[in-house]
Amino acid sequence: MHVEAMPLRLETPPGAPVAFEVVIDPRLPRRFRVTEPGRDARSYELARAEQPDYLDLFEGLARDLGTRVPLARTPPPPRKGGPPLRPLLTEAVAPEILYGYGDPCVVRVGEREWRLLVTSNDAPNAFPILASSDLTTWQLTGFVFPEGQTPAWALTGRNRADFWAPEMHRVGDEHWVCFTARAQDRSLAIGLARSGSPDGPFKADEAPIVTGDVIDAHILVDAGGAPWLIWKKDDNGVWPGRLAALLHREPARVSELFAAGEDQRTAVLALTLWPWVETLEPMEQFFVLQPLIEAATADFTGFAARLSGLGARAGGAEADDIAAISRALRTRIHAQRLSADGRRLEGEPAVILENDQPWEAHLIEGVWITQEGGRYHLLYAGNDFSTAHYGIGAAVADAPTGPYRKSSEVLLSSSAEWWGPGHPSVAIGADGRHHVFLHAFRAGVAGYKAFRALLTAPIRFEGGVVVTAPADEEA
Repeated sequence: MHVEAMPLRLETPPGAPVAFEVVIDPRLPRRFRVTEPGRDARSYELARAEQPDYLDLFEGLARDLGTRVPLARTPPPPRKGGPPLRPLLTEAVAPEILYGYGDPCVVRVGEREWRLLVTSNDAPNAFPILASSDLTTWQLTGFVFPEGQTPAWALTGRNRADFWAPEMHRVGDEHWVCFTARAQDRSLAIGLARSGSPDGPFKADEAPIVTGDVIDAHILVDAGGAPWLIWKKDDNGVWPGRLAALLHREPARVSELFAAGEDQRTAVLALTLWPWVETLEPMEQFFVLQPLIEAATADFTGFAARLSGLGARAGGAEADDIAAISRALRTRIHAQRLSADGRRLEGEPAVILENDQPWEAHLIEGVWITQEGGRYHLLYAGNDFSTAHYGIGAAVADAPTGPYRKSSEVLLSSSAEWWGPGHPSVAIGADGRHHVFLHAFRAGVAGYKAFRALLTAPIRFEGGVVVTAPADEEA
């Protein structure tokens, strides 16, 4: 993929409820000139092609053209769940940690010994490993994949690589790390690496164990000692582009799918930009299409119903496209048995969870399962990670593959100080109690590559559900 050096002139195809002309100089700094008939042209400049820059762009467009204001630039909804979150790490302990402590995996590897593994995005050294003897003071001990030692199948390079959500689990005499990386074809895949020590060195398998736009792997060892791989099918990363392409071909559909005027204007801008957007790297595509995603999910149930109705009336290739988009509005968590050596999957995958609660909107992800009291307690994240609407939910089952029963309310949500708590892991702390560990952004700075702090809160398993516990409660 590449961006053309020459300026591009894009016009809204006929049939849309409004029309824009957009001229883009794609070289950095990127320049956009947007014109609507009867109004003066507006010009905007992006110093970088990062999410905060695009948020600035779309906030300006909302002000000038009446499109949707980005959720990341709005306050969080009223807090519904959880006690105060206790910060553990709020700054990088080493210069090689570029993006903080996103998608944190905290595991106890000794009586008073813990390890922390975190997302590294496109950093040269993939997946920092930090050690602590008290969960308060941490030091960097190395990386799962130091620079130059990433798996051959994984894409590397600034603004191209995506190394996400590593987890380390003790299986037999080995420490297994499951992780997400972007493959050479730009799709997301899940790999496994292993070592005899929690600090490595780790050797990755030669090929991914699951492919096809999948993320957020988790390893569960069940009550019988059998390992399972849990993962998310990342369809929420696929449907926005398919929707933009559909609307570009059929711009009149905007009025049928979007009720609010600001959402119609947002959708028209996205479909106008689509011929350029489809040339971008995957994460930049997300940055540009995020307003379209938020327009669809502002009334997610209504949008899904309108899309389904449109599909029933459509025919041919359009009906097929709409059906594919409708399916992808549900993000599904899968579970499948691993072989004893972790080299292959056995049997068939089972869908164990999908987004069906209003607070989750269009996605769930970041699963962690804890066995306690003969049950499997599942924590997960829902909604858009880069906004204050992200939060943590809970579910419980009697078997690894479910059926899982969700709690009706969010377990942990944003506060005035910390936005987007998510991607939980669970470990027994120094006080002998279970604690959930999670990442969050400082208020107002949520976004891809923005610094995420490591926070924690005590939890307990009570009456078949997960509940938050007072910080001063005795173990």
